[in-house]
Amino acid sequence: MKRLLSILLISVLAISGVFAGGAGQTATASDTLELVVAHNQTSTDNPYQFGMNEFKRTIEELSGGKIIVTVHAGTLGTNESELIEKLQLGAVDLVVASPGFMTRIGVPEVDLFSLLYLFDGFDHWERSVDGTFGNQMKDIILQKTNNQFRIMGYWSSSVRHYYGSKPIVEPADAAGQRIRLQSSPVQQAFWSRTGAVPAQVGWGELYQALQQGTVDAAENDYTNFMLQDHHRTPNGRFISETGHDYTTRLFLMSGAKYDALTTQQKQWFDAAAAAATREERRVTYDMIEQSKAKVIADGAVVNQVNLPAFRALGVPIQDEFARTNNVTNLLQMIRANR
Repeated sequence: MKRLLSILLISVLAISGVFAGGAGQTATASDTLELVVAHNQTSTDNPYQFGMNEFKRTIEELSGGKIIVTVHAGTLGTNESELIEKLQLGAVDLVVASPGFMTRIGVPEVDLFSLLYLFDGFDHWERSVDGTFGNQMKDIILQKTNNQFRIMGYWSSSVRHYYGSKPIVEPADAAGQRIRLQSSPVQQAFWSRTGAVPAQVGWGELYQALQQGTVDAAENDYTNFMLQDHHRTPNGRFISETGHDYTTRLFLMSGAKYDALTTQQKQWFDAAAAAATREERRVTYDMIEQSKAKVIADGAVVNQVNLPAFRALGVPIQDEFARTNNVTNLLQMIRANR
């Protein structure tokens, strides 16, 4: 009798949707699908969080509660490599990540996004990633990663500037500065041509590195370094507006997991990802001037640079990269959008 009651209870729970699919599982149309989405920024004021929250709000509303989303802000890892590993293992369903990691797994084309002075502004960036270039890059990534990674949206991490122990105006002013950079070879090549010394420091350790003088400088956008108080350190208070990188981040999920969704679920995912992308960009753009005002109020010093001189260093690196990786056509697509 007890066994019969247990069977009946399990059946009722299953029908009512109490049993839900977790990360790494595929739900049928009648199941509740539980998603885990994550980014590596610990501040909930970061634009990534606004984008993730919009994804959650939109997909839960569209699905009528058939899809439930849990958002993690840095709690599953502050290094992007941790999040990518979790995505591959199925422990996370969607993440935001820099494109650069794909160069290590056989997608050298993606390092186009790392080329400095590639984009002239946010309008130019949006025309490129939301157009033919962006669509072709999505296809390249799907194919070369054997459907491991599907781009659900191109997110912005604003525009990056130099900040360090001293201001710079000309490229040569950066000579000798130990500058924390991302792992991208093309970015390291650019700063090496100024005479700076590239250094690798984890994002979570960068405040301490600037504070203690392990590095002399870094580069990032106003909002990200403001939220981490980098401008309050001795080696972060001089900001030179180099504007060298209109930064692309990828809103990613597993291509195989997407393919396993029902047609209706795919529509919900696509609509929610588009809404999240719009919201993340809106917040990113809105926060630039607010963040700049905050760092100045905190005592940071901002100066302009000789932009043509910096751009002149970037163009040959772009051309060389395009020839070496057989992506001259993609580079020309971007330049044609100016």
